[in-house]
Amino acid sequence: MDTWPMRLNKYLAHQGLATRRGADEIIARGAVRVNGRVAALGDKVLAADKVEVVGKASPKRLLYYAYNKPIGVITHSPQEGEKDVKQSVKLAPELSEVFPIGRLDKDSSGLMILTNDGRVTDRLLNPDYAHDKEYRVRVETPLRESFKKYMEGGVDIEGYMTRPCLVRKTGPRSFNITLTEGKKHQIRRMVAALHNVVVELERTRILNIRLEDLKSGKWRAIEGDELATFLTSIGVK
Repeated sequence: MDTWPMRLNKYLAHQGLATRRGADEIIARGAVRVNGRVAALGDKVLAADKVEVVGKASPKRLLYYAYNKPIGVITHSPQEGEKDVKQSVKLAPELSEVFPIGRLDKDSSGLMILTNDGRVTDRLLNPDYAHDKEYRVRVETPLRESFKKYMEGGVDIEGYMTRPCLVRKTGPRSFNITLTEGKKHQIRRMVAALHNVVVELERTRILNIRLEDLKSGKWRAIEGDELATFLTSIGVK
């Protein structure tokens, strides 16, 4: 449940008007008014406050896409010689307004959600909400008999004990795992803690959104019942 007072940039993001960073830029330009007063960075608002974005003619159309990130593509902030998600889809006019939610490391592939709905960012990434994400994993050496038990019970990764998860072995060197959290390189670190090495990692599902047969580097619109279920599950509908 949202708590009040709420930071203005978070409020604007929840309204689908911008990301939090984009909201800060709008506020800094003096284009946001709270109860008729020009807002400042760091302002907070109450549920009853009247918030206006000056010069915004009409609400933007909210867009949602499933994207299959290829190995080698950076999610955010590419270094010299690297390509990020935005660059990899820059020639697609329908994706010009969207941004990727969350991260998927350079050596991993699979499902990402692209959207211009700022509300999704906090609701999907905030660990308090514990949303399911499923991954397909292949490792270097055969899995031990105890692997599933120890992975599911929680693994100590450099002082942090991971939450219980679901693991299904799919072969001598492969398994599927469903997490409700997303620490940096979590699966790779969990596997390393159990004396193995990840050689292939693909995210196949985020809540009800599935990768299925979406080809690497391609995208599809999330719409209809699939979109309604997704938005309801993260509490923004």
